[in-house]
Amino acid sequence: MITNPFLDPDRQGELYGHTARLASRSSALMRAKTAGRFVPEAIVQLAQAHRAGADRRLDLVADIGCGRGTSSRVLAKQLKPQRLVGIDASPALVAAARSWAGHHPGTQVDFHQGDFHHLPLPDESCELAVAAFCLYHSPEPGRAIAEIARCLVPGGLAVLVTKALDSYSDMDALVAAAGLDPRAERHESLYAAAHGNNLADLTKPSMDVVAVEHEEHRFEFSGLDHAAEYIATNPKYDLAPGLYGNPAALAAALHEWHPDKPITTTSVITYVVARSEEGGT
Repeated sequence: MITNPFLDPDRQGELYGHTARLASRSSALMRAKTAGRFVPEAIVQLAQAHRAGADRRLDLVADIGCGRGTSSRVLAKQLKPQRLVGIDASPALVAAARSWAGHHPGTQVDFHQGDFHHLPLPDESCELAVAAFCLYHSPEPGRAIAEIARCLVPGGLAVLVTKALDSYSDMDALVAAAGLDPRAERHESLYAAAHGNNLADLTKPSMDVVAVEHEEHRFEFSGLDHAAEYIATNPKYDLAPGLYGNPAALAAALHEWHPDKPITTTSVITYVVARSEEGGT
């Protein structure tokens, strides 16, 4: 029985069949964030620092697990490749990415639905591949990383991004203490498949790891209503009917058990920069 919702194929439609859940959760986190780089800009900085021929314009950049296209827009704007391809398994997210892509003079931007175990890209076609906050959705993330390596030109660069196993653990404690999910602190981490402690090791069989960076991101939710926006859209918790996906109802339940005050939590973001072998992979 699959218990981790990120690895359960039967829950992918619920989680990513439309954009509202992800948008709500992302918005709540971004408004709470008090420390840590904007991840797409950190990816750009790492790519520029580690790729060979940094003064030469990139040809093809792939944004794998592109979601609503937030990273894709930054990559297109700041790196200015000749072509950028965003790939995501969710048709709804791909449609959203297309509608919000914007115009990037000199860069052809395309979005495609695709499985990161079988990328719709030719062998040795990408100079840079980015996979941010998506590899923990695979029961075999090493296989997905090998597929990324297949698509890289010899010496091409990959920037892989994930989170720590104990990310947002203070929220787990809040939910458990309120009795909304007494097992909240004991559920498997959503990031168990590919997390900050194993991502480099998962990458090494397919590519040469050239850099690993860990950066703590801090968040302060203004109060219980703000925290409820995040908790109500987090599939980790076993919430009573009417609470999951309903921030107002969940906030009311939290108010019954906790004083309304700011809530702080953290997540350590891990960046792995890897290079495909010069002779191919």
